[in-house]
Amino acid sequence: MKAALKEAEIARDKGEVPVGAVVICNNRIIARAHNLTETLNDPTAHAEMQAITAASTYLGGKYLDKCSLYVTLEPCTMCAGALFWCRLGKLIYGAPDEKRGYSLNKSMVLHKKTIVLSGVMEEECKNIIKYFFKSRRQDLSD
Repeated sequence: MKAALKEAEIARDKGEVPVGAVVICNNRIIARAHNLTETLNDPTAHAEMQAITAASTYLGGKYLDKCSLYVTLEPCTMCAGALFWCRLGKLIYGAPDEKRGYSLNKSMVLHKKTIVLSGVMEEECKNIIKYFFKSRRQDLSD
């Protein structure tokens, strides 16, 4: 999760919502990503989507069933759907997304074999987003 937080910091420094992700396979980081929605002017350029693409390219295949995705914020329904299609082995996320997280959707979004672990470094993951939006609000009021 520390590597995912570093990616979130890169996103924050670019003015992106600070969400970072890494994909681990065979105990190695094979993909690093962060939000690029503002940079690419693309609403689908979430950290998870970027990480899936990078990991699939690295592996030369579309299935990530032997991989784990570490992401600082609970994936949205769009990203959870992509994680379903790539058959992600394990999802580990830090902070819950109480407004847009996939768990708000009462139907099963992730693949049935995907193992989920939440709350990893939760406070650190919450704080980077909390302070990002707090600073944005202060900039708007100045």
